[in-house]
Amino acid sequence: MNTNYQFGLTRDFPCSYLPDREEKLLVAVDPRLNNAQSYELLMSQGFRRSGDQVYRPQCTNCQACQSIRILASQFKPSKSQKRLLKKSSHFTLKLSKQQKPEYFPLYEKYINTIHQDGSMFPANVEQYSNFILNDFTEQIFIELWHDDVLINVAVTDLLSDALSAVYTFYDPDYRTSGLGVLSILKQVEVSISLSKQFLYLGYQIDDCQKMNYKNRFFPHQRLWENSWQTVNK
Repeated sequence: MNTNYQFGLTRDFPCSYLPDREEKLLVAVDPRLNNAQSYELLMSQGFRRSGDQVYRPQCTNCQACQSIRILASQFKPSKSQKRLLKKSSHFTLKLSKQQKPEYFPLYEKYINTIHQDGSMFPANVEQYSNFILNDFTEQIFIELWHDDVLINVAVTDLLSDALSAVYTFYDPDYRTSGLGVLSILKQVEVSISLSKQFLYLGYQIDDCQKMNYKNRFFPHQRLWENSWQTVNK
């Protein structure tokens, strides 16, 4: 990548995932990077987006956050994942290329019920739009329906050789249905159907219990010291 591109470095602030630690972000601030091709290259180097902001952790003396991506075409579900797929066979999957008005009420219910201790509480439309949507990638919205009820939406960026899981929100009334894991399994299915090589899942943090669901999909790759390392079961 052109070394003349401009990047910014945030100040240290309290880590969102590990107690008693601080985090710092490297942010792509150059407008020449605001396109799908550049974003895909940045993702291969450990970046991710929140709305239009593209960033990666740049913490002092800490490398706990590792970019993780599933090798979609080689993926083999575990026994528990197979059971979940069978248990959830009555749910219907639908794809949309447009953000729909009914998404925000589901997002609002999810945030205000499950993440009352998080920075996104209470949910509002402006915060939702600034976080979920962006102007430089094509998106697909992977929906799960129970009869005529929308129960889950996986906001997913569509890249040339990959899908990238941006955020998933679901109806808290279905919390016992394993929708977080199921949503990833469905994103893998869509990745395969679209002949994509990877499904990016963001960052894996081994010492953070609430983030340790991402490392249960095999085979996957982790970015370590600028090299993607394959992890087989």
